[in-house]
Amino acid sequence: MKHHPLKGANRLKLGVFSANADGGLAITDVPERWTASWADNLTAAQIADRAGLEFLLPIARWRGFGGKNRVREWSFETFTWAAALAASTKQIGLFMTVHVPLVHPLYAAKALATVDHVSNGRAGLNIVCGWNPKEFAMFGTSLVEKGYDQAEEWLQVLERAYTSDIPFDYDGTYYKLKEAISRPASLQMPRPVTMNAAFGGPGRDFAARSCDYLFTTFSEINEAGKHVADIRHRAERHRREVGVYTVCHIVCRETQTEAEEYYHRYAVEMADQEAVDTHMAGKKEFSQSHDREAYDRYRQRFAGGAGSYPLVGTPEHIAEQMIAISQQGYAGIALSFVNYTQELPFFCDRVLPLLAQAGYRQ
Repeated sequence: MKHHPLKGANRLKLGVFSANADGGLAITDVPERWTASWADNLTAAQIADRAGLEFLLPIARWRGFGGKNRVREWSFETFTWAAALAASTKQIGLFMTVHVPLVHPLYAAKALATVDHVSNGRAGLNIVCGWNPKEFAMFGTSLVEKGYDQAEEWLQVLERAYTSDIPFDYDGTYYKLKEAISRPASLQMPRPVTMNAAFGGPGRDFAARSCDYLFTTFSEINEAGKHVADIRHRAERHRREVGVYTVCHIVCRETQTEAEEYYHRYAVEMADQEAVDTHMAGKKEFSQSHDREAYDRYRQRFAGGAGSYPLVGTPEHIAEQMIAISQQGYAGIALSFVNYTQELPFFCDRVLPLLAQAGYRQ
């Protein structure tokens, strides 16, 4: 078995983010908006796989944000999505995103191990605790006050399910198990690679203690390094190293003017404003995913890519900005587009060679 793609040689790892969900990260009404059909998901995954990108990372959504298009109400469940793509790709990493309070760790262990076997060791797990109370209400439950305490137990159960040769008992605050066992174990040991998408302190502390990678956002590239320094400091307390990744939405065109005009068209002129309002209000109240001032300063970024950093311009400009992000200490970037199948080929053909020439990718 080869090592996981996130442990490969490229200095700057790249992946596709949120293709499993309607709209991707864009909240827009342009006719070419991403509808997240299965056929398009498969095509986008295979484009990324052939291009040598390192990972596919889905979001976990159970309800949408309303608006004209009922944004992100349509989304594929991530374990089954990853399993299907694992069988249809050759080298790219397949992540699953799980809401800890909604999925039992023994079920997750079995499903995750299945994808790891299908993919021959390319599975990964994005562990999140959830922020949307309306989604949790659909399941008849509430947000957990100390969600990352539960996540710690959840991950302990999953790891023991893989490493214990005999049935085991577990007596925790959130899980009490009798004679638990799960086979097969994952191919990756002691478990597949894990990440946590967190901006707030409790989430970063959990990643520092227990995960391999942290995904976080930033507002400006020249200030982005402070987040890397923060998680490294937290991880050092536990004598660990945690790789830091971020998320960007991409508009890559032949000219800067063309890229900026399209960004304005889809994220300002044709933004689904009702859905943007709902998304921003929920994130601001219940999530710690962004700097607080970002909600007031960067509305276009929320319509364009869920508040992530925009990379808008020519291939040369985008490559330069990606290099600047890497120089701030980030190991990789998850990418979203208005339409993945239409825009990924141009990005891969034009930006990846520039990153290779600069020594950031092979």
